[in-house]
Amino acid sequence: KVVAAALKKIFVKQKRDISQKGRATQKDVETSLIEQFYYPKYGPGHFWEATAEIVKEKGAAIVLNQTVFKIETLENKITAVYAKDAGGKEIKYEGSYFFSSMPVKDLITGFDKKDAQIEQIAQGLKYRDFITAGLLLKKLEIKNDTLIKSYKEQIPDLWIYIQERDVKIGRLQVFNNWSPYLANDYENTVWLGLEYFCNEGDDLWNMPEKDFINFASGELEKIGIIKKENILDACRVKVPKAYPAYFGTYNKFHLIKEFTDRYSNLFLIGRNGQHKYNNMDHSMLTAMEAVDNIINGVKTKSNVWQVNAEKDYHEEKK
Repeated sequence: KVVAAALKKIFVKQKRDISQKGRATQKDVETSLIEQFYYPKYGPGHFWEATAEIVKEKGAAIVLNQTVFKIETLENKITAVYAKDAGGKEIKYEGSYFFSSMPVKDLITGFDKKDAQIEQIAQGLKYRDFITAGLLLKKLEIKNDTLIKSYKEQIPDLWIYIQERDVKIGRLQVFNNWSPYLANDYENTVWLGLEYFCNEGDDLWNMPEKDFINFASGELEKIGIIKKENILDACRVKVPKAYPAYFGTYNKFHLIKEFTDRYSNLFLIGRNGQHKYNNMDHSMLTAMEAVDNIINGVKTKSNVWQVNAEKDYHEEKK
């Protein structure tokens, strides 16, 4: 269906309804074919930094770098969670409601009341991990050969999926094109993200940072996109459990859902919280739906789980 929609889009231009506020309405466009969307000035992190400031202004505390290791329950409610800070100190957190965006595998392990079947299913859930190498360059070797106007004839793409079989890079991000504010010297430099999909503990994951950057930049040079001599700076970021996978024990995930839904004050949200391949907007929406339920006294969690439930969009294994 997605392929058919892509072909249709080539020959039939999707209509756009731009409201007086200038917002692009694309409700009838296939999710994977949407061309217009809103993006924070300083990247996705900008949104969360602004949100964090609002949370603090309202008197709440944001605690980072702690690991939840125990979830205390009483009948059908969570009463407290226990975490350890970087120094190993244990801290107890009590509350009326609990939201979990942590990997389901880790969440289930923490429950004080064990269920052998649920634990087995949770441990069988699979993930794909992610590494990106950031490269700051003087210039790219490829030029804009499209009809889209761009600054200094730079390629207009936001991201490019790499199809060459003799390299391991999966996708290339051109951060300048997402927002000019993502590069300190937008006029004279190009800021790239080289993305690799891997498994935690494999050769790519365990490669030292310097070696990985050299390897990744070498691949981009090999396919003619850059020259290493133009690299000004570089870094690496590793993200474990970036992509929940729909294999392993996922066919039994409904049992985990039933188990966690028994706890009336626990809400599973976000990509890892629901073990669902959601994008950022859908991940945020799961949290918003959960909060609305609490405010309005809604007991069911079905609307939280139904966010982005369209099967046509999700990747299928055939």
